[in-house]
Amino acid sequence: MRRLIFATLLVLCGSFTAHAQTLQGILQTHVDEVAKPSRRGVAIVLDDLVASGLPQATPFLEQWAERNVWQRDDGLFFIVTDEGETLTLKDVDTGAALSGAKEAFSQVRPNGGVRRAIGTALVQFQLSDPEISRRQAAVDSIARRGTAEQLAPLRASIAGETDPDLRARKEQLVNFLAARFSDDAAERIAAIKGLSGDISVETRAVLNQILTIKDGVATQEPAGNIAALRDPTQDPEAAYAELVAAKLAPPRQTASEIRAVLEANIDAGRVGGVPLAQLNTIPAREQAYAALAAADLAPELITEAYRNSAIDAHVFYTLYDEDDATVTAAAEAALAEVEARVGRATFVDLTLDALSLASIFFLAAIGLAITFGVMKVINMAHGEFIMMGAYTGFVVQQFIPNYTVSILVALPLAFVVTFGAGVLMERLVIRHLYHRPLETLLATFGISIALQQLAKNIFGTQARPLTSPDWLAGAWVLNDVVQISYIRIAIFVLAFIFLGLILFILKRTRLGLEVRAVTQNPGMASSMGINPDRINMMTFGLGSGIAGIAGVAIGLYAKVTSEMGADYIVQSFMTVVVGGVGNVWGTLAGATLIGFGQKGIEWLNPSNTLAAQTYMILLVILFIQFRPRGIVALKGRAAGDD
Repeated sequence: MRRLIFATLLVLCGSFTAHAQTLQGILQTHVDEVAKPSRRGVAIVLDDLVASGLPQATPFLEQWAERNVWQRDDGLFFIVTDEGETLTLKDVDTGAALSGAKEAFSQVRPNGGVRRAIGTALVQFQLSDPEISRRQAAVDSIARRGTAEQLAPLRASIAGETDPDLRARKEQLVNFLAARFSDDAAERIAAIKGLSGDISVETRAVLNQILTIKDGVATQEPAGNIAALRDPTQDPEAAYAELVAAKLAPPRQTASEIRAVLEANIDAGRVGGVPLAQLNTIPAREQAYAALAAADLAPELITEAYRNSAIDAHVFYTLYDEDDATVTAAAEAALAEVEARVGRATFVDLTLDALSLASIFFLAAIGLAITFGVMKVINMAHGEFIMMGAYTGFVVQQFIPNYTVSILVALPLAFVVTFGAGVLMERLVIRHLYHRPLETLLATFGISIALQQLAKNIFGTQARPLTSPDWLAGAWVLNDVVQISYIRIAIFVLAFIFLGLILFILKRTRLGLEVRAVTQNPGMASSMGINPDRINMMTFGLGSGIAGIAGVAIGLYAKVTSEMGADYIVQSFMTVVVGGVGNVWGTLAGATLIGFGQKGIEWLNPSNTLAAQTYMILLVILFIQFRPRGIVALKGRAAGDD
C-alpha cells in the first residue's frame, strides 16, 4: 500500500511538473494576471516566462504585446491569426491550428505600461535567439532605451554570442548599462573609466546622463551630492523669481497692483499720508504703499532692499541627480578626457576636410595656372572646360554601364575632348588677342556664356548624375568624429598623381623644357629655335585637358550642370594668384592655403558656407596687398619682369 501511494504521488508530481513546464501551464498558474494584466501584476508572469527558457515564450510575448492573445471560456489562452465570426487560432505551445466561435473567446488587452514591460521581457528572450536578426533587434532596442533590468540578461548573453561584431556591441552596451545602473559603486566607476577612451556620441550621452543636474534653493545648504553653489548676485531678478517659484518669498508687486491698493485706500485726498497730487512719481507711490503696509492695510512692499535681503538669506545650489559623489567625480573626469579626445579628433577631421578641399582646388586650378602663367591669358571659360569634362563622364556612362570601366574611359576621353576644345579656342580666338588682357577677358567671358547655353540646349537644365563605382561608395570612418568619403580620398590621390605627372612633363620632357623657356623669356626662347606660337597652343590645350579631367573627378561628388564651372572659376583664380602665377608648387601651396583657410572659417561659422567663401576672398585680397606675386614667385615673363 505504501509503495502504491508513493508511486501515485510520483506520477502526480511528474504530471504537475510537465504541465508547469509548458507555456500554457505557466499561463494558467497566473491566469488572472494574463487575462487582465496590470503593470505590477504582469511582472510576476514575465519573471516566470523568462525563467522557463521556453522557446515558444518569444512568439507568445510578441503576440501578447500586439493584442493577438485571446482567452477561451475554459480559461485557456490561444493566439488568434485571423479574426472573423469564426476565429482562426493557434495553440501557444504546439502551434497547432484550430478554430472556434468568437463568442466563446475574449480578447486580452494589455495597456501601454504592460506592453512596455512585455517589450522589456521580450528583449531578454531575443538576446539569445538563434536568429541573428532577432538578437540584433534586441541589442538595438537596449541601445535606444536601456534599463537596469536589462543589464543581467545582456551580460549573460555575451558568452554564447557567436557573431564577433554583435558580441563587441553587447560588451559596449554592458559597459554603458553598468556605468549607469550597477548596484556596485566600484563596478560603476570601473565602467565609467573604461568609457574615457570612447568618443562616440553614445558614450558622451551616457556620461551626461550620469551627470544630470537640477537647480535648487533652500534656507541652508542641502545634504546630497552638490555639483556647485551658484552666485545669485549675477542675476538678482532671476534669483528672486526662483525664490518665489519655490514658495520661499512672496511675489513682487506689479505697478498695476500697487496702483489698485492705493486707489482702494484714498482717504480725504490722501493715501498713506501722501497727497494725491504728489503720487505722480514711483518713489511717492512706494512711500504711500509702504505707509499702508505699516498700518496692515496692504502686504509688505517688495523693494530692492527686501529682494536682496531675501536672496542673502538663502542658498542657491546645483545638485547632481546621482547621489554617489565618487561616481560623479569619475564621470566628470571621463567626460573631460572624452571631450579632449573629441577636440583632437575634430582637428584631424577638419584637417582631412581641408586637404580634400585643397586637392579639389588644385585639380580645378592647375590647368589655369599653366595657361595663365605661360600665356598671360585670363581665361574666364576655364570653368566651362571643367563642366565639359563632367558631361563627358556622364555621356560615357550612358554607353558603358560598368561604372568602374566608364570612369577609366572617361578620364582620358575628357582630356582629349577638352584638349581639342582648348586648342580650337586658342587658334580661333586667343591667338588674336595676345597682350590685350581686357579683350581676352571679355572674349573668354562671352565664350563661357555660350558654352553654358550650349550645354543647356544639349543636356537640359536638370542636374545629371555622374555615378561613382561601388568601391568609392561610403566613407572611411575612423570613429564618430573622423570620417572622409572614399570619393574625396580618390580625388586627393588623383591630385597627387597629376602633381607628379605635370612635374614630370615640365621637368623631364622637351615640351616641358620649351614651356619653361617661353615662360621665363619668350624672346630668348624664340631665338633658340622654339616656336612660341606652337608652345602657346599646346600649353592652352594641356591646361584645358587637365581641367576636363578635373571635371570628371569633381562631377563624382558634385552636381553636374551647365553652371558648375562658375562654382570653381573664382577659387581657381584665387588659387593661382595666391600660389604664384605659372608655378606648379605655387598652385599647390595656394590650394592648400585656401582650402585650409575656407575650412577654418567654416568651422568658426558652420551654418554659412557662402559667408566662408566671401571672407576667404577678402582675406585673399588682403594677402596680395602684402605679397602681390604670391607664395612662390617666378622670375621672367610670368612674374611681369619682361
